[in-house]
Amino acid sequence: MDNDRHGYGTFTRRALLGAAAGGLSGAAFARDAGSGASMFASSDPLAPKTPHFAPRAKRVIFLFMNGGVSHVDSFDPKPALRRDDGKPRGEQTLLGPQWSFSADSSCGTEVSDLFPALRKQMDEVCLVRSMVALHGDHFQAALGMHTGSTNFVRPSLGAWVSYALGTENPNLPPFVVIAPRMPYAGEQLWGSDFLPACHQGVRIVPGDEPVPNLIPRLAPELQASELDLLERTNRRHLEARGGDAVLAARMRSWRIAQGMQVEAPEVFDLGRESDATLELYGLKRGDTKSFAWQCLVARRLVERGVRFVELMDVGASNNWDAHGNMASHGRLAKAVDAPVAGLLADLRQRGLLDETLVVWTTEFGRSPHADKKNPKGRGHHRNAYSSWLAGAGVRSGTVYGESDEHGYEVAAGRVDTHDFHATLLHLLGLDHERLTYRHAGRDYRLTDVHGRVIRELLA
Repeated sequence: MDNDRHGYGTFTRRALLGAAAGGLSGAAFARDAGSGASMFASSDPLAPKTPHFAPRAKRVIFLFMNGGVSHVDSFDPKPALRRDDGKPRGEQTLLGPQWSFSADSSCGTEVSDLFPALRKQMDEVCLVRSMVALHGDHFQAALGMHTGSTNFVRPSLGAWVSYALGTENPNLPPFVVIAPRMPYAGEQLWGSDFLPACHQGVRIVPGDEPVPNLIPRLAPELQASELDLLERTNRRHLEARGGDAVLAARMRSWRIAQGMQVEAPEVFDLGRESDATLELYGLKRGDTKSFAWQCLVARRLVERGVRFVELMDVGASNNWDAHGNMASHGRLAKAVDAPVAGLLADLRQRGLLDETLVVWTTEFGRSPHADKKNPKGRGHHRNAYSSWLAGAGVRSGTVYGESDEHGYEVAAGRVDTHDFHATLLHLLGLDHERLTYRHAGRDYRLTDVHGRVIRELLA
């Protein structure tokens, strides 16, 4: 795949220009199948758009734990599984929870010792213990959680949100992904596929230079003069050719890049954040690579109008895929626990949580029995796992659904990936059945022909 032509990969000016140019040419064909009207009120495909109905959330922070977090060791206490540890279940051997559970908030929601800081924030959280994944392998399950499809490349959730709502800040991308390494299924998780390319996610890699080549090499006055000349030349060229859409998109891309140079450097400069704020996230001053850095940057992005921010916890050397030894969960949880708890607390104290939807999920859970080759590990498990929501429009301090006594199957309140997506879109003021895009002779949507809004999760 030609990363520059499609705008995928790391966040460079060249990628941004290609994405912007490709996006506008496809905008004219986008429409809302519910009304038959154009989704775009202007020639700018990223202009703010009106949702189908009054939204509870204006923006999303999507926290994806790559590799499959064990539900029975984190958010779904199973006393019976602890009691039956080591007992056979068919050809398998049950493996009890490796961490103790307790409640540490007024709502009484139990969370394991993997997440002691987050456990104190459960009054903000609506916990779903009855998730069902679309597939049992990492690649397909991760693709399903992000696109609603396990078999075909489709636009990602963030791309659909960008397409439907546009951006609140023309100087920053509407959809940003922070990922230190590639997750399962790679760039497809933030791709736009048949949607205009301007809606695909822009990947940021944590480090000293999260946005390469962003600082201008010319003096501001000289660059402004050159861009002004380029604008006037392109304008004459455009007028002589009847408003060529590709050229118009290219002209717009230069303006976006110039805006990025003005605003993006400040977003990643944490120097003015107080010691108290850094401590809240568990972030050491000067750290630019940890998950704590990702969480604080996510807050700074959404408060500046970025519509959809995804943080991918793919680990420095591995991920949550604990076939060999569940002990790895302890190290991974320690890296994300305080930052996520700090993010919720920080959004609340700044008045942002009431309009920001925070989503925590993984591609599937882990088996209540030991891995077939490693008695201390767990295998993949798609039939029951946990996710949670917090913030705008969510029924906070509650638990929805339950799995059976050992955590194998959903016992009540089944929520599959399509239901999850339909509910997230609903909180953003979007009807998942009306949010469509005409492609290859048919109308496509994120939820395909499935999905229902789980209204019990809504405040």
